[in-house]
Amino acid sequence: MDELNSPVRRPRRLPPLSSLRAFEAAAAHLSFQRAAAELSVTPTAISHQVRGLESTLGQPLFRRLTRQLALTPAGLRLFHGLREGFDMLEAGVHALRERSASDTVTLTTNTAFAAKWVLPRMAAFRAACPGIELRLHASDLLVDLTRGDADLAIRSGSGGWPGLVTAELMAERYAPVCSPLLGLKRVQDLPKHRLIHSDWQPQARAPAVWSRWFEEAGIAASKSRTTRAASGLSFSDETHALLATLAGHGVALLSLTLCAEELRSGALLQPFGPALATGSYFLTAAEGREREPAVRAVWQWIAGQAGLRVRPAG
Repeated sequence: MDELNSPVRRPRRLPPLSSLRAFEAAAAHLSFQRAAAELSVTPTAISHQVRGLESTLGQPLFRRLTRQLALTPAGLRLFHGLREGFDMLEAGVHALRERSASDTVTLTTNTAFAAKWVLPRMAAFRAACPGIELRLHASDLLVDLTRGDADLAIRSGSGGWPGLVTAELMAERYAPVCSPLLGLKRVQDLPKHRLIHSDWQPQARAPAVWSRWFEEAGIAASKSRTTRAASGLSFSDETHALLATLAGHGVALLSLTLCAEELRSGALLQPFGPALATGSYFLTAAEGREREPAVRAVWQWIAGQAGLRVRPAG
């Protein structure tokens, strides 16, 4: 019968584990003092544990010479057995820790995408990948994937980053969005409303800012309009701009991806265009990391959530 499934198990008749550890360390060093340093106890404690083990076994394990220890034949046999057993135990624990670490995946992305796209899907992730712990690192600062600061990233831009494999998840567009409470329907009425701004990273190639929107909308610049575009409410975090827009505080250029749920529900509306292209969202990993089982599982789940069947491209 399989012992793992047996209701009857013979008790192990072993001396205390602490005494076996103390003896194995003392035998390896042939010194109570060095064994004590390894186990972070006192030499007296090691000596006491060894004497207790000798009493339990009914035979000496060491010959105590002047300033020196030597193993007896019985001690030598026990040492070899314990060393092999402890080595196997250590290897098993190490393998378990490695597996635990390999089943934890860190995903980094900007704060707005984390709040509006990743977090609402976390319950779906836990159901799809119950054996993987997903750690979400939300920051507008880029981390170094090649250095191992994170396992995966969702980044916006144009892709093609050196040392990374990428898969395009979705194109990103920004457009004027507002609460229906404002009653805004025509672009001609836009000057009557406060404009809401979000900060963009300095390295952004095509930021969605109001000055660019007026230019692409073909609306001629004027001193009053330029002044109004620069005024209004300004936020460093796009999620705060979204909340202000929901509250009816003005009109914002928002990501149509990140406010998709609010647009579907009618809490927000896009009264007119144009929509500004700002690049795409890309799923990225350091070259080679995408083949690791846990990382690959998260990669496939994210791609599926984006409605894609993708393979990473270098």
